[in-house]
Formats: sequence, structure tokens, C-alpha cells
Amino acid sequence: MNPPLVRVRLVRPSSSAEDRLPRFPRGDPDAVHEGLREQEFGAWAGLPMAEVAGEDPAGLRQWMADTAYAPPGGGESVEALVARVGVHLGALAPGTHRAVAGQGVVRAAVVWALELPAAAFWRLDVRPGSVTMLTGRSGRWNLLVGQAENPDRLPE
Repeated sequence: MNPPLVRVRLVRPSSSAEDRLPRFPRGDPDAVHEGLREQEFGAWAGLPMAEVAGEDPAGLRQWMADTAYAPPGGGESVEALVARVGVHLGALAPGTHRAVAGQGVVRAAVVWALELPAAAFWRLDVRPGSVTMLTGRSGRWNLLVGQAENPDRLPE
């Protein structure tokens, strides 16, 4: 008998033209999946990347090179984000879960599920409107790569 299966469907919202500007989103919580809220960016939250690059170029470079570095003002490091998302995913009850999640959360979920080094976070691109499926059983997670013809009807 197989252990119960956990299936997580992470949907990245589609973006309007304004949302396509590189910026640091605010970590708004999801009522059901609070552990899958976007990364906390501290003093950088809500700012365009160009503004952060102009005001804190050394901090931005360090954040993109050192996964243990947290943005100033209460920000969260990539390593902390991966750990938080992993704790949330690891605690999910068997069944299918759906969450709308930002690019950073999807990246963190894949890094955690596949036990990749934190630096792999920067090597993953997540397109707006995409669906990422993770399935887990007995502490082992798999990534479903590719999109089904009908993303609302995914394989069991």
C-alpha cells in the first residue's frame, strides 16, 4: 500500500504591463497557505529594482550572490525563504492543494522539493500565468515538468 500522496499546484498570476517591471513585491499572506507568501524584502518592499540598485547597489549585489544575505529592514534571505516554504510544504495534509504564488515562492518550492543548493534559486525562471506541480510522498518530492493541454485537468 502506497503512503498518501500530497499534490501541490502552484499558480503564478498573470501580469499586467505594469506588473512586468522588475520590483520587490510585498509579502502578502495567502489566507490558506500563509507559509507560501512572497519573500519579505524589508526596506526594499514595493520598490522597483532600478531604485534599489541606485540606492543600495552593494546590498543588491550581495543579495543576488549570497543566499544567506537578507535585505535590510527585516528582509528574508533566499535560504530563509526556501526553509519557510519547505516547512509549509512538508506539513501539508494528503490531498491536492492549490496556491497562487509569486516567482520567488515557486523557485523556493522547487529548490526545496528537489533538494537543490540554494544558489539554484537564481537559475529558475517562472513565467507569469504558469502552473508548477509538485507531488510528494514519504518525504520524497517530484516536479511535474511541462504543462498539460488543459491545466485544469492535470494527471492523477
